Amino acid sequence: MAAGKTEKLLFFAKCQTESTQSCVLDPVVLSKWRYAGLFFSLCVDMTDNDLAYLECIHLFVEILDHFFSNVCELDLDFNFHKVYLILDEFVLAGELQETSKKAIIERLNELEKLE
Repeated sequence: MAAGKTEKLLFFAKCQTESTQSCVLDPVVLSKWRYAGLFFSLCVDMTDNDLAYLECIHLFVEILDHFFSNVCELDLDFNFHKVYLILDEFVLAGELQETSKKAIIERLNELEKLE
């Protein structure tokens, strides 16, 4: 599972205030990665570390591979509710909360028993 080419585009986030005079646009980067045959797009702050997001994608793909055994796009399309469940186990409010693959898989196995 080698990481592919990273593409970056610079954007400016929308202003959150009603007044356009006091509006300051924050620069953000839209990064697109091709990883393990899947495409991932993330909108990240300019000051954030790209390697941290690549590591998060790597962990996500490893868990998907374990859960679906050699994940492909069709697995994500037809089992999107399980994909969201997996994401909910290690990402909270856009921040990585759990980095242990073993702990995440154990929780997912417990949730599978409940179904």
